[in-house]
Amino acid sequence: MIKSELVLKIAEQNPHLYQRDVENIVNAILDTIADALARGDRVELRGFGAFSVKRREARRGRNPRTGAAVAVAEKAIPVFKTGKEMRLRLNAAGIGADEPVRAEATAS
Repeated sequence: MIKSELVLKIAEQNPHLYQRDVENIVNAILDTIADALARGDRVELRGFGAFSVKRREARRGRNPRTGAAVAVAEKAIPVFKTGKEMRLRLNAAGIGADEPVRAEATAS
């Protein structure tokens, strides 16, 4: 699912909202998450997962074509870890299942 499909799905589920308003809401949520990650903060959405930033140290690499050593700069990598409820839903329903399974029903 891409962002435009997500906007359409949410707009269908909420007919009292205009599609442009739903798009603004989705963009605001994603922008807020991106801004928090840019500051180095962790974003946790209970039942869904947590976004965080992992730093990769600068290192020496090799050019695969020439074999020459090259310097690879330090990088910030976004990381997502699924929450417990999301893992339960994915594993109980199976990938691509039509009916979502509630986490309360699977946690016996």
